Amino acid sequence: MCRHIAYLGPEVALGEVLVEPAHGLYRQSWAPRHQRYGTVNADGFGVGWYAQGDPVPARYRRAGPIWADRSFADLARVVRTGALVAAVRDATLSGADAEAAAAPFAAGRWLFSHNGAVAGWPGSLALPAGRLPAVELLSLEARNDSALVWAMVLHRLRDGDEPPQALADTVLDVAAAAPGSRLNLLLGDGATIAATAWGDTLWYLSEPGPGRTVVASEPYDDDPRWREVPDRTLLAANRGEVLLTPLKEPPA
Repeated sequence: MCRHIAYLGPEVALGEVLVEPAHGLYRQSWAPRHQRYGTVNADGFGVGWYAQGDPVPARYRRAGPIWADRSFADLARVVRTGALVAAVRDATLSGADAEAAAAPFAAGRWLFSHNGAVAGWPGSLALPAGRLPAVELLSLEARNDSALVWAMVLHRLRDGDEPPQALADTVLDVAAAAPGSRLNLLLGDGATIAATAWGDTLWYLSEPGPGRTVVASEPYDDDPRWREVPDRTLLAANRGEVLLTPLKEPPA
């Protein structure tokens, strides 16, 4: 299992969101408070962020635990951004893809993370995967369930779906093919956040106006304004506004 977070708001150093909070993603890598599956997230980590005036995000990813990377500590101290997506990874299955398997995945202006696991992987997704163009399957960045789920989301985005719809349709497609899957998806483009709560925890913190919006697997501090997203819910957010929509379970 994994932990992930997306931030939109005033420009801050990466560390102000990921490292400095008492229960930030950095600490969640070994001591999560709300993780239902697994405990230690030591199989890789990554952060993607947007520089002012550039719609294409930068990424920093590694195969090892976030606490063991001294370079990240320096990076987080000085790099500033108004939008980011970050994750720490607890691999469902061990593999040889190293940092390529660590979220966030990226394409164009989008950053994507998957917290969960596809039940019956890989056979359960043979049919949905077969609907993707061959070139998209051959271009998968890693050989894990998250990379394939990302390919399914990205295919819908490229076909013109809005981010929340692309996530919702992908979750329902995967859940129908692989019942019992945990599909907390997180997608950012530097101006908006879309996410799903499907099988694991998701929370948000939103300040009205041009304030801060944070969507995360769990709260990074004890601010009473954090709100838990109900399971089977689609979240769509921008700076200061959050919309929640129930997702219906696919028919058996």
